[in-house]
Amino acid sequence: MDTVAVEQTHIDDVKNQIEHYDEIAAEARDATEAEHRMTLREGLRRYPKAVGWSVLLSTAIIMEGFDVVLLNNFYALPQFSKKYGVEVTPGEYTVTAPWQAGLSNGAQVGEIIGLGINGWASERFGYRKTMIAALSAMICFIFIPVFAQNVQTLLVGEILQGIPWGVFQTLTTAYASEVSPVALRPYLTAYVNLCWVLGQVIASGVLRGILNWDSEWAYRVPFCLQWIWPLPILIGTIFAPESPWWLVRKGRIDAARKTIYRLNTNPTDEEVSNSLALMIHTNALEKSISEGTSYWDCFRGVDLRRTEIASGAWAIQNLCGSAFMGYSTYFLEQAGLKQSYAFDLSIGQYAIGACGTVSSWFLMQHVGRRRLYLIGLAGMVVMLVVIGGMGFLPKTNTGAQWAIGSMLLIYTALYDGTVGPVCYCLVAEVSSTRLRAKTVVISRIVYNIFGIVNGIFMPYMLNPLKLDWGAKTGWFWAGLCSLCLIWTYFRCPEPKGRTYGEMDVLFEQRISARKFATTDVDQFAGAGAHRPSQRIQDAFDDDTKEKYEIEHI
Repeated sequence: MDTVAVEQTHIDDVKNQIEHYDEIAAEARDATEAEHRMTLREGLRRYPKAVGWSVLLSTAIIMEGFDVVLLNNFYALPQFSKKYGVEVTPGEYTVTAPWQAGLSNGAQVGEIIGLGINGWASERFGYRKTMIAALSAMICFIFIPVFAQNVQTLLVGEILQGIPWGVFQTLTTAYASEVSPVALRPYLTAYVNLCWVLGQVIASGVLRGILNWDSEWAYRVPFCLQWIWPLPILIGTIFAPESPWWLVRKGRIDAARKTIYRLNTNPTDEEVSNSLALMIHTNALEKSISEGTSYWDCFRGVDLRRTEIASGAWAIQNLCGSAFMGYSTYFLEQAGLKQSYAFDLSIGQYAIGACGTVSSWFLMQHVGRRRLYLIGLAGMVVMLVVIGGMGFLPKTNTGAQWAIGSMLLIYTALYDGTVGPVCYCLVAEVSSTRLRAKTVVISRIVYNIFGIVNGIFMPYMLNPLKLDWGAKTGWFWAGLCSLCLIWTYFRCPEPKGRTYGEMDVLFEQRISARKFATTDVDQFAGAGAHRPSQRIQDAFDDDTKEKYEIEHI
């Protein structure tokens, strides 16, 4: 088994930043060993407050999953089409294809704007203040779709709502990864995906409930229901602790120590000192490897590879054929299923996705992120090939349509048990702590761009008046999914059980993605073994932000 250590030049740089380096490194080493020993049960016992705060903020993602399902299904709602569409035949209305594309992609455009804002704001003002601002904006922006009198106003509302959604998409993942220990990291980051699925389940239930309403409230009430989430989350966020990693990056050492006390349950002074020392050491190590914290720095040096992996992991969500999942109902309707039953089936489909996400929590601990990604992609390639083959059977073959719809349900379970939730863990873990907010933002923008492309081309491939590929589209996605599988094998590393400092060393030493799991790491090379009793003082140099002052008791 290979062993890698931080290079001597970086050790010297870290020592120049931290006085009494040997003592800090020894404390950080103790914290790293404690992280490796910690089990899931111990993590839940010691960090229930960290779990609670992370779950609270991540719940904001439910709003996005809720709205996406609403809008895409409103196009088939007569009341909605009459209000915002055009009359195609006497008494029959429809929202035109250009406006459907505009409304569906409008939110994603707004999300890209919100993502860019979050990358800057969360690093400058902190996760907590940025989240409060986004939730406040969301409460205001919901008024627009609720009272929109024309399709143009509705589009503006979707774009503006997309801005806080863009903040929620990445801030919640970064926050979850920074307030939790290694043992809880995969569960809290994957929970973000569960919130997305829960939003879809709730939206499907609401749509089923208003299916027979014969007034404009059939679509206005679902829009109004979005107000359920922001206010309680906003109130909770006001009292939430800031990320201790962000506080350390800003030199607010005493505030970081207090936050660690808040996140932990009855910690000893020594445990808090060790955790704080690990954050200080990791931050100094990353500064020695990559000094800057701008967007440009995400594309320089070793951080370029980390940005590529995060962007690739999130792009795969839109390149592996996931756009097909929303069409299981379509194929079952072709098989003769009634519309009401089709909506019932969509609720079941999203419930399957939720169960898949929960199962991923246990699989990640035993199988690992990289292997689970590979297994999921391989399985999806097989399913897409089968679906594509069934597309050559006559459309009048109801058995084939039932089989296609059923295969897509199985595909959903596999996707939401592997690629869907695991992506959030990978993106949060491969980025450096100093560039995490911006790396996650860039990778999510890549995801949204491919999402927009999917939203344009998927209907074109299925439309009977265009390509009319039907289920044969599965072969197209099987080809792309195969490319994703190859990329994952060669480029996606295994971060399971690694501290952020260990990840820094592995990337700095350019270890192959296939060797991440089997390579031993020593991020404290050159540190002394002695460990005198001490406490870390809040004497950070406010002018240069370059050195941490240490005062012995």
